[in-house]
Amino acid sequence: MIKNGDKVSLDYEGRLETGEIFDSSKHGDHSHPLEFQIGSGQVIPGFEKAVLGMQVGQEKEFTLKPEEAYGMPDAAREKQIPRTMLPPEQEPKVGMMLVMQTPDGKQVPMRISRVDKENITLDLNHPLAGKTLVFKVTILKIN
Repeated sequence: MIKNGDKVSLDYEGRLETGEIFDSSKHGDHSHPLEFQIGSGQVIPGFEKAVLGMQVGQEKEFTLKPEEAYGMPDAAREKQIPRTMLPPEQEPKVGMMLVMQTPDGKQVPMRISRVDKENITLDLNHPLAGKTLVFKVTILKIN
C-alpha cells in the first residue's frame, strides 16, 4: 500500500468536469507513466492524498476541487506590460500562451488575458486554476 515517502509510478488521465481531457500519461506530451515521491510536493496536494493507500494494479477515479488542485485564480497574478515588450512581428491575442524566463532561469508560462492598443495583460495563474479536475489513475509500481 502506498504510504508517505514511497516512490510511485502510475498511468493517469486528467479531465475537466466537461469531460475534456487536459492531460494523460498515454497521449500527447506526457506519453509515459507519472513518477513522483509521496510527500515531496511534486504533484498537486489532492492528487497525492488520493493515491495514498492504493496498491499496485489498483484503479481509481477521483475528483479534486480547485482548492485541492491549482487553487483559485488570483487577480494579483495578472501583470500589465507595454505592448512594445513583445516582438513587433507577433500579434498578441487573448488566450495566447507565452513563456517568459525569470532571472534565475526558470520558465514561467503565462496566458494573455487582455489586449488593447497600448498594453497586454498577462495572467500568471496556472491555466487550471479555478477548475474542478477529475483523474483516473492506475498504480503501476511502488518503491
